[in-house]
Amino acid sequence: MENVMFEDEPKGQSKIAEDLLPIKDEKRTIGKFAYMSMWLGDGFNIGNITLGSSIVVAGVATMNLLQTLVAAAVAIIIVSIIFALNDRLGYKTGIPYVMQLRLSFGRGGAKFSSLFRGVPAIVWYGFQSWTGALALNEIAKILTNNRFNSTAICFGILMVMQLILSLRGFESIKTVTSVISVIMMISLTGLFILLLVNHGGAIGQNLVHAKGSWGLTFFGFIVAFLGNYTAIFESAADYSRELKPGMSNRKRGILYFLPIAFSYGITLLTGAMLAAVTKIASPVNAMSQIFNNNWITLFVSLFIVLGVITTNAVANIIPPTYVLTSLFKLPKKLSLAIVTILAVFTFPWLLVQDSSSAGLTLFIHAYSIFLGPMTAIILIEYYIERKQRVDLKELYSENLRNSNWKAFTALFVGALIALVQFDLSWLIGFFVSAVIYLTLNKFGKRTTD
Repeated sequence: MENVMFEDEPKGQSKIAEDLLPIKDEKRTIGKFAYMSMWLGDGFNIGNITLGSSIVVAGVATMNLLQTLVAAAVAIIIVSIIFALNDRLGYKTGIPYVMQLRLSFGRGGAKFSSLFRGVPAIVWYGFQSWTGALALNEIAKILTNNRFNSTAICFGILMVMQLILSLRGFESIKTVTSVISVIMMISLTGLFILLLVNHGGAIGQNLVHAKGSWGLTFFGFIVAFLGNYTAIFESAADYSRELKPGMSNRKRGILYFLPIAFSYGITLLTGAMLAAVTKIASPVNAMSQIFNNNWITLFVSLFIVLGVITTNAVANIIPPTYVLTSLFKLPKKLSLAIVTILAVFTFPWLLVQDSSSAGLTLFIHAYSIFLGPMTAIILIEYYIERKQRVDLKELYSENLRNSNWKAFTALFVGALIALVQFDLSWLIGFFVSAVIYLTLNKFGKRTTD
């Protein structure tokens, strides 16, 4: 691995926060099984089940089971491929995503472009945590026979728990996600089997034999499945830099494909089956109707809480922490605390209301149209423009170009054209920005501001 030492402080070297320096081989402690468990834990969450349930609209399945399986398979393959491609720079060099952005967008441009990943993560951190607090409150109400009832207190407890977990570093996250992913895998597999055994007839009638669509609806769901993971594989370097060295590209690809295929696939199918059986969009309400007892409510609520912890730990805490560290050169632990505070001030108790669902959906589309183009730009920069050769001393230098107008042109034009067809925005933005960035780099001379 091509780590770079910074003790000598070369001339022109930028004063970079220590937590953004390349991680040395001997300090990378995440093994392959722990790494896979992270993606298992991230996949088993109520958000993915809800995405699956959205296939059924007003009691009618917009896609049948075969179409759902094919759409999920296509999305999972694309997600795994991009993960394996985009994790390579972080794995080879030990640098985080915010430093990777410097290659394409420049020293100052990287700080601006990193906000497209950091801000949504903070919003989701708060949103997921409040959802978990609602579930934790349900558990407390049942266990205390309704003597305790305060979502706000549960929210505070959950935020403190997650902050403590993240402050303890990737080692702690590795241990917790490994345990939780096994619990959730067993629980969700059991729910999947129960649905098939007890409600096979309704699933067959309302999902298997539904007419569905192979048209815009089908491709729209592929993009939705992709969009659900885009922020995570966009910042793949934040995770791969913690992975033990010595693994081939093929082996790392398997580390993504297997857990994502299983966890993402089963959660999407479970959501679709729940909605097909109950004709209820909310998986929590759907499960309550099917089982209708306190024990099941406890199970569902515990599932949600565990899913929130693993999802936030993997996807929503670390990336914005690096963004803050890069923007203000703060210590990592202080950045973690600030990210937690900022998540509280996103007012997630307002975002979870039914009246806010349209605005939240718009917000998801808004940041997704930027992340598709950004993914194309950073892959082209690393593989085509630089041919996987990166001078880390130059990358960390104060003399590095401040911004790259070609990258920003490709980013904003791609995002603008993606607005033409919202349902396919990620794919459109990705390919349009790829073509523009390649063209500008081929026919224009690089400029340094």
